Amino acid sequence: MTDDGTEDLAAGLSRRLDALAAAGRRVSFWWRDDDAAAVTPALERLLGLAAGSGVPLALAVIPEPAEEALARRLDAPDLHRLRVLQHGYRHRNHEPAGSRACELGPARAVDTVLAELAGGRDKLAALFSGRFLPVLTPPWNRISVEVAARRGDIGLPGLSTFASVERAGHRLDAHLDPIVWRSTRGYMGDARMLSLLDEEIAARQGLHADVPVGLLTHHLAHDEAVWRSTATFLAVAGRHPAARWPDLEAAFALPQAA
Repeated sequence: MTDDGTEDLAAGLSRRLDALAAAGRRVSFWWRDDDAAAVTPALERLLGLAAGSGVPLALAVIPEPAEEALARRLDAPDLHRLRVLQHGYRHRNHEPAGSRACELGPARAVDTVLAELAGGRDKLAALFSGRFLPVLTPPWNRISVEVAARRGDIGLPGLSTFASVERAGHRLDAHLDPIVWRSTRGYMGDARMLSLLDEEIAARQGLHADVPVGLLTHHLAHDEAVWRSTATFLAVAGRHPAARWPDLEAAFALPQAA
């Protein structure tokens, strides 16, 4: 408990998972982290959490700046559940001033965008053989309808953005982002995280019961509070019998990584 009497993240998460177990229910989770391109101290800290928890990590890598050193670092036995997803191409905004940032939006011809993505896919498949899953994660979680509809034509059947419980085809979104991007760019706090988790668990009744709740992190943007909350979430949910962490191929209904 915190000083104001509210639950902290560890206690609140444990209580919710205990209640699910008592009711004979389980909830599935998955974890995506965005913006990787190089081996950095922040990435090493992230990989330490992944290895220590044993939880599958979907690492969204930006193709154009992705380094061979990153591929060598990820080729480690303790990261056997990690998979690489494709995070756009350069993570560069192409929309006009005054519009929301988007790399895969309507400002450019669809064929131009798809050609870039195809090149990025080929690079990641070559760099991360055995780790790469053909899942497109658009920078800023934004993508035009046309690009999304044609992504399969360039060998990217998977799609992951943010906040939707929709799981049509090979789409699986993330849902819990601990960072308050529009103001402090720091941790939203335990109470807000638990409130959002309540909403996601409530949404997973009936038709959506098998849709994993997605934790979304951004290792390069974390302050200490975000690191602590991420470690706590993984420590509690990573081991609780009411929490499942399916392999990422199964989560996206895709074949094993090639």
